[in-house]
Amino acid sequence: MDSGETYLPSAANALPGGALPPSRPGSPEVLPGAGGDAFGEPRAAGAGLRNLRRRVGGVLAAIVALIAKFFAAIKGLLLLVPKIKLLTTAGTALVSVAAYSLWFGWWFAVGLVVLLFVHEMGHVIQLRREGIRATAPMFIPFLGAMISAKSLGENALAEARVGLAGPILGTVGAAACLVVAEAANSDLLRALAYFGFFLNLINLVPVVPFDGGRAMAAMAPSMWFLGLGALVALLLLTGNPFLLLFVLLGGLETHRRWRARKTRSLEQAAYYRVPRRGRLLVGAVYVGLIALLALGMHETHILASGGHSFRHL
Repeated sequence: MDSGETYLPSAANALPGGALPPSRPGSPEVLPGAGGDAFGEPRAAGAGLRNLRRRVGGVLAAIVALIAKFFAAIKGLLLLVPKIKLLTTAGTALVSVAAYSLWFGWWFAVGLVVLLFVHEMGHVIQLRREGIRATAPMFIPFLGAMISAKSLGENALAEARVGLAGPILGTVGAAACLVVAEAANSDLLRALAYFGFFLNLINLVPVVPFDGGRAMAAMAPSMWFLGLGALVALLLLTGNPFLLLFVLLGGLETHRRWRARKTRSLEQAAYYRVPRRGRLLVGAVYVGLIALLALGMHETHILASGGHSFRHL
């Protein structure tokens, strides 16, 4: 896309019918149809390049608009989920357990959904501490879980607290699973603990709408672009279709948030005004969580051998 400038044909360069105006006496001669200017540079090539840029920009704008409408429709459907009685927390949890069991077996699927529930309840608890009502968690097979709230707080620091509350409680849940696994010498529970640590670590990627992106809103919003770049690189390396969904969602949300920040309105300035002490505290919690989760994954990693899988644990 171009820079937003509109290229209009100049009335001084053409006459009705498309004929070129006669050259002025004493001015450098321009041959009709040669497409040149006084310095011999081709005008036709420049005009063609501008037309190509406008066409490519139009196509890209149409694609972005289509993607935005697609995600707006998905968001509308997700907002309807809490209002449909059949799709309660218990109902969506059962659907997710059934879906995960196809790959991991029933017991592992149940444990995974419980760990997702613990993570989401961290967000719910912190939202209520911020004075914001939130729905109970709803589960989406292979995409995790979600909650719905009118806002994430009155400023970026509150948003960071809400975002980090999920991984904090999720880390506690995975650690509790590890403690029980060691006491019972259970590889199933160790595998669940590993998945719990892994899922909470992934959520700390620094791009909205992930929890790490919420933390970056208070620390350094420009880090959203680094997180988005990391997702794109991971998508290219793995080819995982779910990552494509996250890249598109993250790209649209990053674009929306960054464009709002660029307005430099008083409201935006107030939202992102975070005291230095607050930024340092968020940064310490963020880095500390990454270290703890990486350590937890290291301690619970189980090497698969002999054709074993989670289904057989």
